[in-house]
Amino acid sequence: MNAKRLTLIFVTIALLLSACSAKQAREEQVIATYEIEPYVVTEVVVEEVEVIMEEPVAQAPQPAGGQPVALPTPVGNTFQDYGVNPYQDTREDNLSTFALDVDTASYSVARRYINDGNLPPADAIRVEEFVNYFDMGYNNPPNVGFAIYADGAPSPFNYDGTYLLRIGIQGYQVPDAERLPSSLTFVIDVSGSMDMENRLELVKQSLRLLVERLRYDDTVSIVVYGSEARVVLYPTSGNDKATILNAINALRPEGSTNAEAGLKLGYEMAMRGFQSGANNRVILCSDGVANVGNTGPDSILSQVRGYVAEGIYLTTVGFGMGNFNDVLMEQLANDGNGAYAYVDTLDEARELFVDNLTSTLQTIARDARVQVDFNPDVVPYYRLIGYENRAIADQDFRNDRVDAGELGAGHSATAIYAVQFLPNAQGRIATVQLRWEDPQTNEVHEINGNLNTWDLYPSFETAPARYQLAILAAQYAEVLRQSPWAAGTSLDQIYSLAYPLLSSLGEDAEVVEFVDLLYRASRIWR
Repeated sequence: MNAKRLTLIFVTIALLLSACSAKQAREEQVIATYEIEPYVVTEVVVEEVEVIMEEPVAQAPQPAGGQPVALPTPVGNTFQDYGVNPYQDTREDNLSTFALDVDTASYSVARRYINDGNLPPADAIRVEEFVNYFDMGYNNPPNVGFAIYADGAPSPFNYDGTYLLRIGIQGYQVPDAERLPSSLTFVIDVSGSMDMENRLELVKQSLRLLVERLRYDDTVSIVVYGSEARVVLYPTSGNDKATILNAINALRPEGSTNAEAGLKLGYEMAMRGFQSGANNRVILCSDGVANVGNTGPDSILSQVRGYVAEGIYLTTVGFGMGNFNDVLMEQLANDGNGAYAYVDTLDEARELFVDNLTSTLQTIARDARVQVDFNPDVVPYYRLIGYENRAIADQDFRNDRVDAGELGAGHSATAIYAVQFLPNAQGRIATVQLRWEDPQTNEVHEINGNLNTWDLYPSFETAPARYQLAILAAQYAEVLRQSPWAAGTSLDQIYSLAYPLLSSLGEDAEVVEFVDLLYRASRIWR
Protein backbone atom coordinates (compact mmCIF):
# COMPACT_ATOMS: atom_id res chain seq x y z
CA MET A 1 0.00 0.00 0.00
CA ASN A 2 1.52 3.32 -1.06
CA ALA A 3 1.93 6.40 1.08
CA LYS A 4 -0.85 8.28 -0.72
CA ARG A 5 -3.43 5.58 0.03
CA LEU A 6 -2.31 5.36 3.67
CA THR A 7 -2.70 9.11 3.98
CA LEU A 8 -6.18 8.97 2.48
CA ILE A 9 -7.17 6.18 4.86
CA PHE A 10 -5.94 8.13 7.89
CA VAL A 11 -7.79 11.24 6.72
CA THR A 12 -10.94 9.22 6.25
CA ILE A 13 -10.75 7.68 9.72
CA ALA A 14 -10.30 11.10 11.26
CA LEU A 15 -13.24 12.49 9.37
CA LEU A 16 -15.46 9.58 10.33
CA LEU A 17 -14.61 10.02 14.00
CA SER A 18 -15.39 13.70 13.87
CA ALA A 19 -18.44 13.57 11.64
CA CYS A 20 -21.62 14.79 13.22
CA SER A 21 -24.00 14.54 10.33
CA ALA A 22 -26.03 11.38 9.88
CA LYS A 23 -25.99 9.32 6.73
CA GLN A 24 -28.71 10.22 4.27
CA ALA A 25 -31.68 7.99 5.05
CA ARG A 26 -33.54 8.35 1.82
CA GLU A 27 -32.52 6.07 -1.04
CA GLU A 28 -32.59 6.67 -4.78
CA GLN A 29 -35.89 6.39 -6.58
CA VAL A 30 -36.43 3.30 -8.72
CA ILE A 31 -38.99 3.91 -11.44
CA ALA A 32 -38.86 0.73 -13.49
CA THR A 33 -37.38 -2.75 -13.39
CA TYR A 34 -37.08 -5.58 -15.84
CA GLU A 35 -37.37 -9.12 -14.55
CA ILE A 36 -37.14 -12.51 -16.23
CA GLU A 37 -40.51 -12.13 -17.94
CA PRO A 38 -39.99 -9.93 -21.02
CA TYR A 39 -41.55 -6.50 -21.15
CA VAL A 40 -42.62 -6.47 -17.50
CA VAL A 41 -42.41 -3.11 -15.77
CA THR A 42 -42.75 -2.78 -12.05
CA GLU A 43 -43.72 0.65 -10.77
CA VAL A 44 -42.55 1.56 -7.29
CA VAL A 45 -44.58 3.99 -5.20
CA VAL A 46 -42.40 6.50 -3.37
CA GLU A 47 -43.22 8.92 -0.63
CA GLU A 48 -44.20 12.39 -1.71
CA VAL A 49 -41.90 15.32 -1.02
CA GLU A 50 -43.07 18.90 -1.10
CA VAL A 51 -41.08 20.61 -3.82
CA ILE A 52 -41.15 24.36 -4.19
CA MET A 53 -40.28 25.29 -7.76
CA GLU A 54 -38.31 28.47 -8.20
CA GLU A 55 -39.39 30.83 -10.96
CA PRO A 56 -37.60 29.90 -14.17
CA VAL A 57 -35.80 32.41 -16.31
CA ALA A 58 -37.97 34.12 -18.89
CA GLN A 59 -35.88 32.86 -21.78
CA ALA A 60 -33.78 29.81 -22.44
CA PRO A 61 -30.77 29.56 -20.08
CA GLN A 62 -27.61 31.24 -21.31
CA PRO A 63 -23.99 30.27 -20.63
CA ALA A 64 -22.29 32.07 -17.79
CA GLY A 65 -20.02 34.92 -18.72
CA GLY A 66 -16.27 35.08 -18.43
CA GLN A 67 -13.37 33.82 -20.50
CA PRO A 68 -12.06 30.28 -20.04
CA VAL A 69 -8.62 29.84 -18.57
CA ALA A 70 -5.98 28.70 -21.05
CA LEU A 71 -4.74 25.34 -19.84
CA PRO A 72 -1.40 23.85 -20.85
CA THR A 73 -1.57 20.84 -23.15
CA PRO A 74 1.21 18.26 -22.74
CA VAL A 75 2.90 17.45 -26.01
CA GLY A 76 2.09 14.39 -28.07
CA ASN A 77 -1.23 13.15 -26.66
CA THR A 78 -4.22 12.91 -28.98
CA PHE A 79 -7.71 13.84 -27.81
CA GLN A 80 -10.86 14.96 -29.58
CA ASP A 81 -13.25 17.79 -28.82
CA TYR A 82 -16.86 16.57 -29.10
CA GLY A 83 -18.39 19.92 -28.17
CA VAL A 84 -20.86 20.74 -25.39
CA ASN A 85 -24.58 20.00 -25.55
CA PRO A 86 -26.82 23.10 -25.65
CA TYR A 87 -30.18 23.57 -24.00
CA GLN A 88 -33.14 22.26 -25.97
CA ASP A 89 -36.59 23.82 -26.16
CA THR A 90 -39.14 21.06 -25.46
CA ARG A 91 -41.65 22.77 -27.77
CA GLU A 92 -39.23 22.02 -30.61
CA ASP A 93 -37.60 18.80 -29.39
CA ASN A 94 -38.88 17.00 -26.31
CA LEU A 95 -36.87 13.80 -26.92
CA SER A 96 -33.30 13.16 -25.82
CA THR A 97 -31.76 9.93 -27.17
CA PHE A 98 -28.31 8.51 -26.58
CA ALA A 99 -26.35 5.26 -26.47
CA LEU A 100 -25.35 4.05 -23.03
CA ASP A 101 -21.66 4.27 -22.20
CA VAL A 102 -19.72 2.72 -19.34
CA ASP A 103 -16.23 3.90 -20.30
CA THR A 104 -14.20 5.35 -17.45
CA ALA A 105 -10.91 6.21 -19.18
CA SER A 106 -11.43 9.97 -19.22
CA TYR A 107 -11.55 10.16 -15.42
CA SER A 108 -8.40 8.05 -15.02
CA VAL A 109 -6.56 10.09 -17.66
CA ALA A 110 -7.48 13.32 -15.84
CA ARG A 111 -6.31 11.79 -12.56
CA ARG A 112 -2.97 10.93 -14.15
CA TYR A 113 -2.52 14.54 -15.29
CA ILE A 114 -3.42 15.98 -11.90
CA ASN A 115 -1.22 13.57 -9.96
CA ASP A 116 1.63 14.61 -12.29
CA GLY A 117 1.00 18.26 -11.39
CA ASN A 118 -0.84 19.28 -14.59
CA LEU A 119 -4.40 20.07 -15.52
CA PRO A 120 -5.78 17.82 -18.26
CA PRO A 121 -6.51 19.38 -21.64
CA ALA A 122 -10.17 20.25 -22.11
CA ASP A 123 -10.49 17.82 -25.04
CA ALA A 124 -9.59 14.91 -22.74
CA ILE A 125 -12.73 15.35 -20.65
CA ARG A 126 -15.92 13.36 -21.26
CA VAL A 127 -18.43 14.13 -18.53
CA GLU A 128 -20.27 10.80 -18.53
CA GLU A 129 -17.01 8.93 -17.89
CA PHE A 130 -16.41 11.01 -14.77
CA VAL A 131 -19.88 10.20 -13.45
CA ASN A 132 -19.74 6.52 -14.42
CA TYR A 133 -16.41 6.03 -12.69
CA PHE A 134 -18.20 5.97 -9.34
CA ASP A 135 -20.55 3.52 -7.70
CA MET A 136 -23.93 5.26 -7.67
CA GLY A 137 -25.37 2.87 -5.10
CA TYR A 138 -28.26 1.66 -7.25
CA ASN A 139 -29.81 -1.55 -5.97
CA ASN A 140 -29.22 -4.69 -7.99
CA PRO A 141 -32.35 -5.74 -9.96
CA PRO A 142 -34.03 -8.69 -8.24
CA ASN A 143 -33.72 -10.88 -11.33
CA VAL A 144 -31.89 -10.91 -14.63
CA GLY A 145 -32.42 -7.60 -16.40
CA PHE A 146 -32.27 -3.91 -15.61
CA ALA A 147 -33.71 -1.25 -13.33
CA ILE A 148 -34.22 2.42 -14.14
CA TYR A 149 -33.59 4.98 -11.39
CA ALA A 150 -34.33 8.69 -11.49
CA ASP A 151 -34.22 11.58 -9.04
CA GLY A 152 -33.25 15.23 -8.93
CA ALA A 153 -32.73 18.34 -6.82
CA PRO A 154 -32.10 22.08 -7.24
CA SER A 155 -28.69 22.90 -8.66
CA PRO A 156 -26.16 24.12 -6.04
CA PHE A 157 -24.39 26.10 -8.80
CA ASN A 158 -27.29 28.11 -10.26
CA TYR A 159 -29.96 30.27 -8.68
CA ASP A 160 -32.21 30.62 -11.71
CA GLY A 161 -34.50 27.68 -10.98
CA THR A 162 -32.24 25.05 -12.56
CA TYR A 163 -32.71 21.48 -11.34
CA LEU A 164 -30.27 18.65 -11.95
CA LEU A 165 -31.78 15.25 -12.75
CA ARG A 166 -29.98 11.93 -12.41
CA ILE A 167 -31.09 9.10 -14.71
CA GLY A 168 -29.53 5.76 -13.77
CA ILE A 169 -29.54 2.33 -15.41
CA GLN A 170 -28.46 -0.63 -13.29
CA GLY A 171 -27.75 -4.04 -14.78
CA TYR A 172 -28.09 -7.33 -12.97
CA GLN A 173 -24.92 -8.36 -11.16
CA VAL A 174 -24.15 -11.89 -12.29
CA PRO A 175 -22.49 -13.81 -9.42
CA ASP A 176 -18.90 -14.78 -10.20
CA ALA A 177 -19.85 -18.45 -9.91
CA GLU A 178 -22.41 -17.98 -12.70
CA ARG A 179 -20.06 -16.15 -15.06
CA LEU A 180 -19.91 -17.70 -18.51
CA PRO A 181 -16.62 -19.28 -19.59
CA SER A 182 -14.30 -16.75 -21.20
CA SER A 183 -12.12 -17.10 -24.27
CA LEU A 184 -9.71 -14.17 -23.98
CA THR A 185 -7.17 -12.99 -26.51
CA PHE A 186 -4.79 -10.35 -25.23
CA VAL A 187 -3.27 -8.13 -27.90
CA ILE A 188 -0.32 -6.40 -26.27
CA ASP A 189 1.67 -3.49 -27.64
CA VAL A 190 5.36 -4.27 -27.03
CA SER A 191 6.72 -1.51 -29.26
CA GLY A 192 9.46 0.83 -28.19
CA SER A 193 6.95 3.42 -27.01
CA MET A 194 5.80 0.94 -24.34
CA ASP A 195 9.30 0.61 -22.84
CA MET A 196 8.46 2.37 -19.59
CA GLU A 197 7.63 1.29 -16.05
CA ASN A 198 4.07 2.67 -16.31
CA ARG A 199 3.43 1.02 -19.67
CA LEU A 200 4.60 -2.50 -20.51
CA GLU A 201 5.64 -3.31 -16.96
CA LEU A 202 2.27 -2.13 -15.66
CA VAL A 203 0.57 -4.24 -18.36
CA LYS A 204 2.43 -7.31 -17.11
CA GLN A 205 1.55 -6.58 -13.48
CA SER A 206 -2.11 -6.10 -14.46
CA LEU A 207 -2.32 -9.38 -16.37
CA ARG A 208 -0.77 -11.29 -13.49
CA LEU A 209 -3.66 -10.11 -11.32
CA LEU A 210 -6.19 -11.37 -13.86
CA VAL A 211 -4.52 -14.78 -14.22
CA GLU A 212 -5.26 -15.52 -10.57
CA ARG A 213 -9.01 -15.16 -11.28
CA LEU A 214 -9.09 -17.53 -14.26
CA ARG A 215 -11.11 -20.75 -14.08
CA TYR A 216 -10.51 -24.14 -15.69
CA ASP A 217 -13.08 -23.40 -18.41
CA ASP A 218 -11.42 -20.09 -19.39
CA THR A 219 -8.80 -19.93 -22.13
CA VAL A 220 -6.14 -17.30 -22.79
CA SER A 221 -4.20 -16.46 -25.94
CA ILE A 222 -1.57 -13.72 -26.22
CA VAL A 223 -0.57 -11.82 -29.34
CA VAL A 224 2.10 -9.13 -29.28
CA TYR A 225 3.00 -6.52 -31.84
CA GLY A 226 5.92 -4.20 -32.45
CA SER A 227 7.11 -3.85 -36.03
CA GLU A 228 5.32 -7.15 -36.68
CA ALA A 229 2.71 -9.24 -34.92
CA ARG A 230 3.28 -12.72 -33.52
CA VAL A 231 1.65 -15.25 -31.22
CA VAL A 232 3.39 -15.85 -27.90
CA LEU A 233 0.67 -18.02 -26.35
CA TYR A 234 -1.84 -20.21 -28.16
CA PRO A 235 -5.21 -20.93 -26.46
CA THR A 236 -4.34 -22.20 -23.00
CA SER A 237 -6.62 -23.35 -20.18
CA GLY A 238 -7.04 -21.09 -17.18
CA ASN A 239 -5.91 -24.04 -15.08
CA ASP A 240 -2.43 -23.82 -16.60
CA LYS A 241 -1.54 -20.61 -14.82
CA ALA A 242 2.20 -21.30 -14.86
CA THR A 243 2.32 -21.41 -18.66
CA ILE A 244 0.27 -18.21 -18.94
CA LEU A 245 2.44 -16.40 -16.39
CA ASN A 246 5.64 -17.51 -18.12
CA ALA A 247 4.37 -16.00 -21.37
CA ILE A 248 3.51 -12.73 -19.60
CA ASN A 249 6.84 -12.53 -17.77
CA ALA A 250 8.74 -13.05 -21.05
CA LEU A 251 7.26 -9.95 -22.73
CA ARG A 252 9.91 -7.45 -23.85
CA PRO A 253 9.73 -4.17 -25.81
CA GLU A 254 10.62 -4.43 -29.49
CA GLY A 255 10.45 -2.34 -32.68
CA SER A 256 7.89 0.06 -34.08
CA THR A 257 4.10 -0.02 -33.66
CA ASN A 258 2.02 -2.00 -36.15
CA ALA A 259 -1.33 -1.87 -34.35
CA GLU A 260 -3.26 -3.00 -37.42
CA ALA A 261 -1.21 -6.19 -37.73
CA GLY A 262 -1.57 -6.87 -34.00
CA LEU A 263 -5.35 -6.58 -34.00
CA LYS A 264 -5.68 -8.60 -37.21
CA LEU A 265 -3.69 -11.49 -35.76
CA GLY A 266 -5.46 -11.10 -32.42
CA TYR A 267 -8.86 -11.56 -34.01
CA GLU A 268 -7.59 -14.54 -35.97
CA MET A 269 -6.53 -16.12 -32.68
CA ALA A 270 -9.89 -15.21 -31.14
CA MET A 271 -11.67 -17.02 -33.97
CA ARG A 272 -9.38 -20.01 -33.45
CA GLY A 273 -10.25 -20.14 -29.74
CA PHE A 274 -13.91 -19.20 -30.18
CA GLN A 275 -16.31 -20.90 -27.75
CA SER A 276 -20.03 -20.91 -28.44
CA GLY A 277 -22.01 -19.60 -25.47
CA ALA A 278 -18.90 -18.05 -23.90
CA ASN A 279 -17.44 -14.58 -23.44
CA ASN A 280 -15.28 -14.25 -26.55
CA ARG A 281 -13.25 -11.10 -26.15
CA VAL A 282 -10.13 -9.41 -27.46
CA ILE A 283 -8.43 -7.17 -24.90
CA LEU A 284 -6.05 -4.57 -26.37
CA CYS A 285 -3.39 -3.18 -24.04
CA SER A 286 -1.63 -0.22 -25.65
CA ASP A 287 -0.79 3.47 -25.59
CA GLY A 288 -2.78 3.79 -28.81
CA VAL A 289 0.20 4.74 -30.97
CA ALA A 290 0.29 3.31 -34.51
CA ASN A 291 3.21 4.24 -36.78
CA VAL A 292 3.64 1.21 -39.06
CA GLY A 293 1.13 -0.28 -41.51
CA ASN A 294 -2.25 1.38 -41.90
CA THR A 295 -1.99 3.88 -39.07
CA GLY A 296 -5.27 5.70 -39.60
CA PRO A 297 -8.23 4.77 -37.39
CA ASP A 298 -10.63 4.11 -40.30
CA SER A 299 -8.61 1.19 -41.65
CA ILE A 300 -8.20 -0.37 -38.22
CA LEU A 301 -11.82 0.26 -37.23
CA SER A 302 -13.19 -1.32 -40.39
CA GLN A 303 -11.52 -4.60 -39.47
CA VAL A 304 -12.80 -4.48 -35.90
CA ARG A 305 -16.44 -3.99 -36.99
CA GLY A 306 -16.35 -7.16 -39.06
CA TYR A 307 -15.74 -9.37 -36.02
CA VAL A 308 -18.54 -7.95 -33.85
CA ALA A 309 -21.11 -9.87 -35.88
CA GLU A 310 -19.12 -13.03 -35.13
CA GLY A 311 -19.70 -12.51 -31.41
CA ILE A 312 -16.19 -11.30 -30.55
CA TYR A 313 -16.09 -8.09 -28.52
CA LEU A 314 -13.19 -5.73 -27.93
CA THR A 315 -12.08 -4.09 -24.69
CA THR A 316 -9.35 -1.45 -24.90
CA VAL A 317 -7.08 -0.63 -21.97
CA GLY A 318 -4.84 2.41 -22.23
CA PHE A 319 -1.43 2.70 -20.61
CA GLY A 320 1.14 5.49 -20.42
CA MET A 321 1.13 9.22 -21.15
CA GLY A 322 3.02 11.16 -23.78
CA ASN A 323 2.18 10.26 -27.37
CA PHE A 324 -0.95 8.60 -25.99
CA ASN A 325 -3.78 8.24 -28.54
CA ASP A 326 -7.02 8.49 -26.59
CA VAL A 327 -9.07 8.94 -29.77
CA LEU A 328 -8.08 5.61 -31.33
CA MET A 329 -8.54 3.67 -28.09
CA GLU A 330 -12.02 5.08 -27.52
CA GLN A 331 -13.15 4.57 -31.11
CA LEU A 332 -11.86 1.00 -31.15
CA ALA A 333 -13.87 0.16 -28.02
CA ASN A 334 -17.01 1.84 -29.38
CA ASP A 335 -16.82 -0.01 -32.69
CA GLY A 336 -15.78 -3.27 -31.05
CA ASN A 337 -18.81 -3.41 -28.70
CA GLY A 338 -16.70 -3.02 -25.61
CA ALA A 339 -15.56 -0.56 -22.99
CA TYR A 340 -12.49 1.66 -22.76
CA ALA A 341 -10.53 1.95 -19.54
CA TYR A 342 -7.25 3.64 -18.70
CA VAL A 343 -4.87 2.07 -16.19
CA ASP A 344 -2.52 4.48 -14.47
CA THR A 345 -1.98 2.53 -11.25
CA LEU A 346 -1.96 -1.08 -10.11
CA ASP A 347 -5.01 -0.28 -7.98
CA GLU A 348 -6.91 0.68 -11.15
CA ALA A 349 -5.80 -2.60 -12.77
CA ARG A 350 -7.02 -4.53 -9.74
CA GLU A 351 -10.44 -2.89 -9.97
CA LEU A 352 -10.72 -3.69 -13.68
CA PHE A 353 -9.31 -7.22 -13.76
CA VAL A 354 -10.11 -8.50 -10.27
CA ASP A 355 -12.90 -6.63 -8.47
CA ASN A 356 -15.00 -6.08 -11.61
CA LEU A 357 -13.81 -9.04 -13.69
CA THR A 358 -17.29 -10.38 -14.47
CA SER A 359 -18.49 -6.92 -15.52
CA THR A 360 -15.40 -6.51 -17.69
CA LEU A 361 -15.85 -9.85 -19.45
CA GLN A 362 -19.59 -10.63 -19.63
CA THR A 363 -21.93 -8.46 -21.72
CA ILE A 364 -25.61 -8.57 -20.72
CA ALA A 365 -26.94 -5.84 -23.01
CA ARG A 366 -26.09 -5.08 -26.63
CA ASP A 367 -27.02 -1.87 -28.44
CA ALA A 368 -28.45 -0.38 -25.24
CA ARG A 369 -29.96 3.06 -25.62
CA VAL A 370 -32.03 5.51 -23.61
CA GLN A 371 -34.70 7.96 -24.72
CA VAL A 372 -35.98 10.59 -22.31
CA ASP A 373 -39.33 12.10 -23.25
CA PHE A 374 -39.71 15.46 -21.48
CA ASN A 375 -43.15 16.85 -20.71
CA PRO A 376 -43.44 20.34 -22.28
CA ASP A 377 -46.20 21.22 -19.80
CA VAL A 378 -43.67 20.93 -16.96
CA VAL A 379 -40.21 21.34 -18.55
CA PRO A 380 -39.64 24.17 -21.06
CA TYR A 381 -35.86 23.60 -21.41
CA TYR A 382 -33.43 20.76 -20.77
CA ARG A 383 -29.76 19.98 -21.39
CA LEU A 384 -28.01 16.60 -21.37
CA ILE A 385 -24.66 17.05 -19.64
CA GLY A 386 -22.18 14.83 -21.49
CA TYR A 387 -22.73 11.97 -23.95
CA GLU A 388 -21.95 14.33 -26.84
CA ASN A 389 -20.31 11.58 -28.89
CA ARG A 390 -23.03 9.04 -28.04
CA ALA A 391 -26.02 10.87 -29.50
CA ILE A 392 -28.59 8.90 -31.48
CA ALA A 393 -31.26 10.40 -33.72
CA ASP A 394 -34.61 10.36 -31.93
CA GLN A 395 -36.24 8.43 -34.75
CA ASP A 396 -33.59 5.70 -34.44
CA PHE A 397 -34.43 4.75 -30.87
CA ARG A 398 -36.18 1.61 -32.13
CA ASN A 399 -33.96 1.15 -35.18
CA ASP A 400 -31.89 -1.80 -34.01
CA ARG A 401 -29.60 -1.56 -37.02
CA VAL A 402 -28.11 1.59 -35.47
CA ASP A 403 -25.18 0.80 -33.19
CA ALA A 404 -25.53 1.83 -29.56
CA GLY A 405 -23.84 0.89 -26.27
CA GLU A 406 -23.00 -2.30 -24.40
CA LEU A 407 -23.32 -3.02 -20.69
CA GLY A 408 -21.54 -5.70 -18.73
CA ALA A 409 -22.96 -7.67 -15.84
CA GLY A 410 -23.53 -5.36 -12.88
CA HIS A 411 -22.64 -2.26 -14.87
CA SER A 412 -24.49 0.96 -14.20
CA ALA A 413 -24.71 4.00 -16.45
CA THR A 414 -25.81 7.45 -15.33
CA ALA A 415 -26.82 10.58 -17.21
CA ILE A 416 -27.24 14.07 -15.74
CA TYR A 417 -29.74 16.60 -17.09
CA ALA A 418 -30.10 20.28 -16.29
CA VAL A 419 -33.74 21.34 -16.56
CA GLN A 420 -35.96 24.36 -16.05
CA PHE A 421 -39.52 24.11 -14.76
CA LEU A 422 -42.58 26.18 -15.53
CA PRO A 423 -43.94 28.11 -12.52
CA ASN A 424 -45.80 25.89 -10.05
CA ALA A 425 -45.48 22.94 -12.42
CA GLN A 426 -46.61 19.59 -11.06
CA GLY A 427 -46.82 16.11 -12.54
CA ARG A 428 -44.76 14.05 -14.97
CA ILE A 429 -41.35 15.53 -15.70
CA ALA A 430 -40.23 12.89 -18.16
CA THR A 431 -40.62 9.29 -19.23
CA VAL A 432 -37.37 7.30 -19.32
CA GLN A 433 -37.22 4.46 -21.85
CA LEU A 434 -34.51 1.82 -22.07
CA ARG A 435 -34.09 -0.51 -25.05
CA TRP A 436 -31.49 -3.27 -25.45
CA GLU A 437 -30.80 -6.62 -27.07
CA ASP A 438 -29.97 -9.73 -25.05
CA PRO A 439 -26.66 -11.02 -26.50
CA GLN A 440 -27.49 -14.62 -25.56
CA THR A 441 -31.01 -14.85 -26.99
CA ASN A 442 -30.95 -11.92 -29.45
CA GLU A 443 -34.31 -10.82 -28.00
CA VAL A 444 -34.98 -7.08 -27.90
CA HIS A 445 -36.44 -5.69 -24.67
CA GLU A 446 -37.81 -2.31 -23.73
CA ILE A 447 -38.89 -0.87 -20.37
CA ASN A 448 -39.90 2.58 -19.18
CA GLY A 449 -40.86 4.57 -16.13
CA ASN A 450 -41.90 8.09 -15.18
CA LEU A 451 -40.04 10.73 -13.17
CA ASN A 452 -42.48 13.09 -11.44
CA THR A 453 -42.12 16.37 -9.59
CA TRP A 454 -42.83 14.61 -6.30
CA ASP A 455 -39.77 12.40 -6.87
CA LEU A 456 -37.50 15.45 -6.47
CA TYR A 457 -35.61 16.42 -3.33
CA PRO A 458 -36.31 19.88 -1.91
CA SER A 459 -32.62 20.82 -1.85
CA PHE A 460 -29.21 19.57 -2.92
CA GLU A 461 -28.22 19.08 0.71
CA THR A 462 -31.19 16.80 1.44
CA ALA A 463 -30.51 14.56 -1.56
CA PRO A 464 -28.71 11.22 -1.03
CA ALA A 465 -24.94 11.38 -0.81
CA ARG A 466 -24.39 9.43 -4.03
CA TYR A 467 -26.73 11.73 -5.93
CA GLN A 468 -24.55 14.61 -4.70
CA LEU A 469 -21.46 12.68 -5.78
CA ALA A 470 -22.83 12.26 -9.32
CA ILE A 471 -23.63 15.97 -9.61
CA LEU A 472 -20.25 17.05 -8.28
CA ALA A 473 -18.37 14.64 -10.55
CA ALA A 474 -20.27 16.04 -13.54
CA GLN A 475 -19.58 19.65 -12.56
CA TYR A 476 -15.90 18.83 -11.95
CA ALA A 477 -15.72 17.56 -15.53
CA GLU A 478 -17.64 20.58 -16.82
CA VAL A 479 -15.10 22.95 -15.24
CA LEU A 480 -12.10 20.97 -16.50
CA ARG A 481 -13.45 20.92 -20.07
CA GLN A 482 -14.18 24.66 -19.76
CA SER A 483 -17.86 24.29 -20.53
CA PRO A 484 -19.52 27.69 -20.95
CA TRP A 485 -22.28 26.42 -18.68
CA ALA A 486 -19.80 26.07 -15.81
CA ALA A 487 -17.98 29.35 -16.23
CA GLY A 488 -19.39 30.62 -12.94
CA THR A 489 -18.21 27.59 -10.94
CA SER A 490 -14.77 27.16 -9.38
CA LEU A 491 -13.01 23.99 -8.33
CA ASP A 492 -12.87 25.44 -4.82
CA GLN A 493 -16.66 25.60 -4.79
CA ILE A 494 -16.99 21.97 -5.88
CA TYR A 495 -14.42 20.94 -3.27
CA SER A 496 -16.37 22.73 -0.52
CA LEU A 497 -19.49 20.75 -1.50
CA ALA A 498 -17.62 17.46 -1.87
CA TYR A 499 -15.72 17.53 1.42
CA PRO A 500 -18.81 16.86 3.60
CA LEU A 501 -19.45 13.66 1.61
CA LEU A 502 -16.55 12.11 3.47
CA SER A 503 -18.70 11.90 6.59
CA SER A 504 -21.10 9.46 4.87
CA LEU A 505 -18.97 8.00 2.05
CA GLY A 506 -15.55 8.07 3.66
CA GLU A 507 -15.26 4.28 3.56
CA ASP A 508 -15.27 4.44 -0.25
CA ALA A 509 -11.63 4.90 -1.30
CA GLU A 510 -12.68 6.30 -4.68
CA VAL A 511 -14.68 9.07 -3.02
CA VAL A 512 -11.79 9.92 -0.72
CA GLU A 513 -9.48 10.08 -3.73
CA PHE A 514 -12.02 12.24 -5.61
CA VAL A 515 -12.04 14.83 -2.83
CA ASP A 516 -8.24 14.78 -2.76
CA LEU A 517 -8.06 15.24 -6.54
CA LEU A 518 -10.43 18.21 -6.33
CA TYR A 519 -8.11 19.81 -3.81
CA ARG A 520 -5.03 19.11 -5.95
CA ALA A 521 -6.70 20.40 -9.12
CA SER A 522 -7.83 23.59 -7.40
CA ARG A 523 -4.24 24.29 -6.31
CA ILE A 524 -2.91 23.71 -9.86
CA TRP A 525 -5.63 25.91 -11.38
CA ARG A 526 -4.51 28.84 -9.27
